[in-house]
Amino acid sequence: MTIFLLDGTIEIEIFFECVDHDLEDNICVKIFEKCPPAERLLRAGETNIFLTPDQARQLGTALLGAADNSTGRESPEGSDPHDAA
Repeated sequence: MTIFLLDGTIEIEIFFECVDHDLEDNICVKIFEKCPPAERLLRAGETNIFLTPDQARQLGTALLGAADNSTGRESPEGSDPHDAA
């Protein structure tokens, strides 16, 4: 899945890294910036963050909770990202 942010200058791709199937953190969040270096938010134009399945689920739950709060829907109990340690 690819998500474009900030008028397409940031591309976030999320995928299972098949090559690393034997590693615990084999879910990749790839962040790619398409802008001049002076305008970048990150030092590198491309950054990969590898997550475990549990971390990916926690991130998903936090994003869904924030989206629900943003649209006025109630989040499921225990999904408040501020409750996570």
